[in-house]
Amino acid sequence: MTVFLTLVVIALFGISLWQMSKLMNLARGKEGATEIANDKDNDTQGKLMLAFVGFIYLLTIYCFTNYYTYFLPESASEHGKDYDTLMMISVVLIMIVLILTQGLLHYFAYKYRGKEGNKALYFADNDKLEFIWTIIPVIVLAGLIIYGLFTWTDIMNFDEEEGDPLIVELYGYQFGWRARYAGEDNVLGKANVRFIEGVNTLGLDVSDSYGMDDKVASELHLPVNRRVIFKMRSQDILHSAYMPFFRAQMNVVPGMITEFSYIPTVTSEEMRNSEFMVEKVATINKIRKEKSKKLVAAGDEALEEYKFDYYLLCNKICGTSHYNMQMKIVVESEEDYKEWIKTQKTFKEQMSAQASN
Repeated sequence: MTVFLTLVVIALFGISLWQMSKLMNLARGKEGATEIANDKDNDTQGKLMLAFVGFIYLLTIYCFTNYYTYFLPESASEHGKDYDTLMMISVVLIMIVLILTQGLLHYFAYKYRGKEGNKALYFADNDKLEFIWTIIPVIVLAGLIIYGLFTWTDIMNFDEEEGDPLIVELYGYQFGWRARYAGEDNVLGKANVRFIEGVNTLGLDVSDSYGMDDKVASELHLPVNRRVIFKMRSQDILHSAYMPFFRAQMNVVPGMITEFSYIPTVTSEEMRNSEFMVEKVATINKIRKEKSKKLVAAGDEALEEYKFDYYLLCNKICGTSHYNMQMKIVVESEEDYKEWIKTQKTFKEQMSAQASN
């Protein structure tokens, strides 16, 4: 692909030079040269317009058929289906409009190409036409916006008192994440970056009893089919918590708490064993194996075999190590989650251990 893009850039650069040389010849007033296009020029340009729109269509078909594996698989969250439906409707509408408008634009450019003796017919205005090409986009866009608002409302309207949601704080900093779980009271203690000191890396308020049973972890474990409410906080600059498989993203802003909620529906193991992921991982490992041969031949270590895991990523360019700001997400059964959370120390235990040292 890199070679192809390089060739395209070189070709475009060559065309630019060719066009510039033609302009210079015209500017010099070369004998026999004229700035007025004749029928032959117009005919050539008209056919090139048709060829160009054909090229756009073929390139679009090629990209969809050859790069569809870059699409994400089915979502791993309950609301993800609504998100994907909205996305698919938007893409289909955009493609229909793009194909029709580009096709008509280039066809009319060919059909009504200049001919000696022909005169253009000008309309000062046409109320009926203007009404049609105004009202259709208005109706389509209004439909998309209204549908999007309903979908957004369904996703963002959640009640902390309804059911038994898991409350988790996602804490972002350059360049990592920490997860803070509310303890048995399911209430997160107060926190402020001004309280950061020693093991208190998230700035929990030691005078707030609600924070004593909070647990801080470097991995995000989530029970499947249980609502999780994320409360997000940043230590330094603007980050963005991005969980693509769950179709979730929310800015993490210094000085304020942002929220998002979803219900994970596919465990890490189920996603790992899905047909899509098995095929994708096999392709990745095949590429890594080929690269490892070159590395070993050069005296370096071979790449490790890739294994799929969900990850929380930062989707805002936040500094030099932004690319590596990630945290592993493990979606597991409720029983496995309870076993894991038992092994995590509470904030009170961490503070006691620091005091005894």
